[in-house]
Formats: sequence, structure tokens, C-alpha cells
Amino acid sequence: MAMASPFSPASAAAASPALFSVSTSRPLSLTTAATAAVSARAPCRGSRGFRRGRFAVCNVAAPSAAVQPAAAAKESQRPVYPFPAIVGQDEMKLCLLLNVIDPKIGGVMIMGDRGTGKSTTVRSLVDLLPDISVVVGDPFNSDPYDPEVMGPEVRDRLLKGEDLTVTTTKITMVDLPLGATEDRVCGTIDIEKALTEGVKAFEPGLLAKANRGILYVDEVNLLDDHLVDVLLDSAASGWNTVEREGISISHPARFILIGSGNPEEGELRPQLLDRFGMHAQVGTVRDAELRVKIVEERARFDKDPKTFRQSYLEEQGKLQDQITSARSNLGSVQLDHDLRVKISQVCSELNVDGLRGDIVTNRAAKALAALKGRDIVTVEDIATVIPNCLRHRLRKDPLESIDSGLLVVEKFYEVFG
Repeated sequence: MAMASPFSPASAAAASPALFSVSTSRPLSLTTAATAAVSARAPCRGSRGFRRGRFAVCNVAAPSAAVQPAAAAKESQRPVYPFPAIVGQDEMKLCLLLNVIDPKIGGVMIMGDRGTGKSTTVRSLVDLLPDISVVVGDPFNSDPYDPEVMGPEVRDRLLKGEDLTVTTTKITMVDLPLGATEDRVCGTIDIEKALTEGVKAFEPGLLAKANRGILYVDEVNLLDDHLVDVLLDSAASGWNTVEREGISISHPARFILIGSGNPEEGELRPQLLDRFGMHAQVGTVRDAELRVKIVEERARFDKDPKTFRQSYLEEQGKLQDQITSARSNLGSVQLDHDLRVKISQVCSELNVDGLRGDIVTNRAAKALAALKGRDIVTVEDIATVIPNCLRHRLRKDPLESIDSGLLVVEKFYEVFG
């Protein structure tokens, strides 16, 4: 397993220039409404030694032009396998696409046999991620138009009436390695500034980098408990609060949480499992012809990654356009009240704890309808997504031999007729 993520916006640009663009920076003026919103939501910080504007790291989402060419040259050595080239595993691919269309679904947990392409599929998603607007030089990928996902420094600048320089960049995918320390994940005091300048400065961690992006944890069921607690806290609140060495700071940490693992290597804590919006089960392909095709495609990629990627550029472009269209049309998709009632009835009769199952099923069904280019959710849409939204939320019975996904399907047809 790689200990650091090579899948940055620079690598996406190097691997596929046609799918990566950065618009010309433009100033953003603060409106009265935005100022009021910031004032109402900005937490009071700075009284415990944190000095604004003393961030030691560069913006992780929009690196400067001087840095990008070198990074691109380095990252081009590890091209990403194209998403459309992945054979089979339709359930996993659908769950990932629905989360890109609607990040509020809450992420995906992918469990299955080793060697079934879980990590490859997740990392291939980087080429399909859409562009977002960010504030140049901000390490938290702050949204210049939404105070809810602004870092503390950007909020201060807005409150002072300063103009912000805005650019667009690809959504970031951040890998969380199993050996990561809590300081690296949450952020900590900048030792270099403390020693050289004698100031207390905050160095943002991986949660800051993953804000408004994707946080991917491979072998998530092997993650240390103290890191699981950190993820639970951030996933629940959407904020990361750091209290250490005289520093007190909160910053937004809203991300799509994607995890993968092999159930034979250990179970996942129920508290964390419930935080994943959807659950995809991956099995080994048994069809001999399909297995041969997978092996041949992988051999082509290993032999000449650049040519292999170029052969899928057209398909990748079409899928990217489809995702962009679905994201823009998602707000107009309608779900009939009777269907909402039946979804909640299924959740109730399956004894699903809480209401996350109801909410995620509603969102996933709408995202699927948008992906198919429709503005009305059908029963077929619900039937497609409801097993992935509920199977990991059922209480486990050690004496039950039937798969939880089949239990959901049976109850669905019983309720929906």
C-alpha cells in the first residue's frame, strides 16, 4: 500500500489534460448578505495563541503555477487506470458515481475479496471528478460563496472586506494510510515556525486537504481505533477541531468518505459502518471469458499506460459529461410522496436504527434518476439502490444464513408489491 496519495489534481492534469482545466483567477467582492452570513456562523477563535494568516503549507487544492509543471512531471510516472476500462463490478461503480453526483449521500463502503479491483476502481474515479471553486492560497479548499465550508483565515478576510482571488480546480482525492498519525490527520503545531520565528502556527492535516473532496481509506477495517474516532467526529459534524500546544482552531472537514476492505481480515466498528451512506459488495468474477478480458486489459495498461488511457478518452469524456449534467439537474428530480412513504415503511419493518437509511435511499434514488437523464424517480430506481443503502444498517443475527442484501430485496418487493 502506498503511504502517500499520488492522486492530486496535478496528476490528473498530467494523465489527461483534456479533462483538467483551471480557469483564469478572478476577484470576488463581498456582498452584504455574505458578510452577515459569515458573521453569524464564524466561531470565535484566536484567543488561545492562534495567529491568523500563519499557515506553513501551500494551498493543497490549487498549487501555484510554478509548482504544477514539476509535480505533473513527477506524477505522470503513475498514470491512473481509466474508469470505463474496469470490467464488471457494476454495483461498486454505480455507488461511486452516485456519490460524485450527490456528495450528501455520505460515501461508500466497499467490501469484498482481495484482488477484485476495489482500490483500482476508487482511484480511477479521480479523472471523473468535477471542478469546484476555491480560494487561491487557502489550505482548506474554502468555498468562496458558502460560509459553511470556509476556513478561519478566509472568514477573517471576508469580515475585513477584502477581495478573494478565486480559481477552479478538480475535487481532491486524499488517501488516508493505515500508518498515519493523529497529528498528520487532524493537523498540529508547525514546529519549524515555532523554532525559527517563535510563533504558534497551525499546520493543516489530511482532513483539511480532504475538505470538499474525497477521503479514501484502503483496508478501513484495519484502521486504528483512535483514527476511527477522529473520522467519526469529523463525519458527524463536518468540522475538525484541534486543541493542542496552545492552539485552538476549527476548520471545515466535509468530505465523501470511501472505504474498502476484505471482511475476512476483520469487521468494521458499527459506529463507523453507519457513517457510510452506501455499501457495495464485490465478488470475484467467475466467468472465464470475463476473467481473460480483465487480464488482457490489465496487460495492455501495464505495457503502455499512455496509449491505453488515450483509447478510453472518448468514453471517459462521455461519462464525465453525463455526470456534469446529472449534477446540474439533480435539484429538479422529484420523488413521489407515496414512494417516500414506502421507503420509510421498508426501513421500519427491517428495524433499521435511526433515519439515515431513509435519507440516503431518497438521495440515492434521485441521483440515479438524474444519472439516467430523468426528472422523476421510478420504482426501478429505488429497487436498484435500496439494498446498497440498507444492507449494512441491519442488525446482525449470528444464526441468520441469508445475506442481508437479500433480506432488503425481499422486504422491498413485499412492500412495493
